[in-house]
Amino acid sequence: MHGESPIKRRESRKIWVGNVPVGGDAPIAVQSMTNTDTNDVAATVGQIQRLVDAGVDIVRVSVPDMDAAEAFGKIKQLVSVPLVADIHFDYKIALRVAELGVDCLRINPGNIGREDRVRAVVDAARDRGIPIRIGVNAGSLEKDLQKKYGEPTPQALVESALRHVEHLDRLDFQDFKVSVKASDVFMAVEAYRLLARQIVQPLHLGITEAGGLRSGTVKSAVGLGMLLAEGIGDTIRISLAADPVEEVKVGYDILKSLRLRSRGINFIACPSCSRQNFDVVKTMNDLEGRLEDLLVPLDVAVIGCVVNGPGEAKEAHVGLTGGTPNLVYIDGKPAQKLNNDNLVDELEKLIRQKAAEKVEADAALIARG
Repeated sequence: MHGESPIKRRESRKIWVGNVPVGGDAPIAVQSMTNTDTNDVAATVGQIQRLVDAGVDIVRVSVPDMDAAEAFGKIKQLVSVPLVADIHFDYKIALRVAELGVDCLRINPGNIGREDRVRAVVDAARDRGIPIRIGVNAGSLEKDLQKKYGEPTPQALVESALRHVEHLDRLDFQDFKVSVKASDVFMAVEAYRLLARQIVQPLHLGITEAGGLRSGTVKSAVGLGMLLAEGIGDTIRISLAADPVEEVKVGYDILKSLRLRSRGINFIACPSCSRQNFDVVKTMNDLEGRLEDLLVPLDVAVIGCVVNGPGEAKEAHVGLTGGTPNLVYIDGKPAQKLNNDNLVDELEKLIRQKAAEKVEADAALIARG
């Protein structure tokens, strides 16, 4: 079984987005964003609930106008997860959602306009304990920065971010997090590295407009993996042109692979070959679909033959190794022989049994203090 992550995380100031801590010693939060029409309260609440079921920590909702702000207030009353309002330019929308109970404002101070408007938003945030997220994107850099650098660069992204930070510094407001997103992996990674050395606030990671489900997952895993492995990052969002629930699943898979979060099953499975004694791919697809509801951290190995099977199976909480018959290990010890008939049913039963035992054992440990 795998231990703690060897990654030493960058020290950052802890802020709170609703009841979710971000930065400091808090676990890296997984975020997503609704893609429904915010004015359709029922559809938006339904999508948020599916994100919650998938394990999301924070959800961002776009609030483009005052009608959407009123709808946001209704949505906020119907969900329990912290909500970030995504606002551009109009400070009055920010003031309204602050009144309606928003948990975080995604608004760039430098884009609001006059100093009194920036101050009004910051005062509202301060009075209600609402943090701000500064979100810089390579696709929407200020015109003078585009002219200065000729094209988006890591330095341009950081200069833009620091301008917005300066607004908040001037008003002595420190409860903010920052993102410097780009669709180019190298640009985003370098921008985050530069910024990480210049501020103490939490960093929200993302490769923006990463792509569809497969290509976007790969691009995000590469970019965020590089940063997370260096200890950089306090919240993450996987930007996929796909169902937002997939963003949450991919986010957790990235964090699990680096041992930075453990939620649900960590599958170890072989790619299968002609040595396999059962259909590994079908077994894995069936198990992943059936066990999505399990939230307890559990290592499960599914290996098709006896070459690597016993070694991997012994390291997992539950491990299946192909043979004649197949053999299941529980906590490193041979426990049960399974034939290919009803293989998935029997394996699911054993995994659920082990998960229940682990929940019980963890609860007893907590009770003992």
